[in-house]
Amino acid sequence: MDISSRSGRVRAWFDMHLVDHGMIRAVYNNFYHLGGGMYRCSQPSPAQLAKYQQKYGIRSVVNLRGPHGYGSYALEKEACDKLGLVLHDVKLYSRTAPEVEEIHAMDELFRGMEFPALMHCKSGADRAGLGSALYRILHLGHPVEDALAELNWRYGHFKGAKTGILDFFLASYVARNARSPIGFLEWVDTEYDRDALEASFREEGWSSLIVDKVLHRE
Repeated sequence: MDISSRSGRVRAWFDMHLVDHGMIRAVYNNFYHLGGGMYRCSQPSPAQLAKYQQKYGIRSVVNLRGPHGYGSYALEKEACDKLGLVLHDVKLYSRTAPEVEEIHAMDELFRGMEFPALMHCKSGADRAGLGSALYRILHLGHPVEDALAELNWRYGHFKGAKTGILDFFLASYVARNARSPIGFLEWVDTEYDRDALEASFREEGWSSLIVDKVLHRE
């Protein structure tokens, strides 16, 4: 969205608050600290970016929505430029398991970016949950079992919906690792089959119980 004119800026502002649900995020931004100088939240407004930079010293922003046409992106990009924040545009998905290349891209991003940092999607629930779990696994070295907590109802994520594929992805590794220890990235590179995993998830009927079943599968 073009915000170079006053009318364009007004349209972007209304689009951010009305079409992209920014009015809700102005009240509750789903903001949490992950440790190690990383924070997760929903789509921030320019005012919220300035607030988080001042309060937490944010230096980088990870936009898990990728570049998009909503006014919130144009205003976020402008705000990052004005505030001197480095904006990283990457894209994760909420209803499909991640590609191998996407997992490695997140790993490289975490290793090379400046902290403190803010990571967000639209609502801060699903893509932010996956990104947060990957951050804890790949950057902080936390067990995948613990990182699964980032995909939780308190953030607005529900494993009983199609977004449960994200839980299923991580739970599949946990079940495999329980049988015979294997590193997460080694599993991703040598055994992880995204298409087969998604087919298995669909065949189970999208039930939240399948995640628990996988976690306890022998």
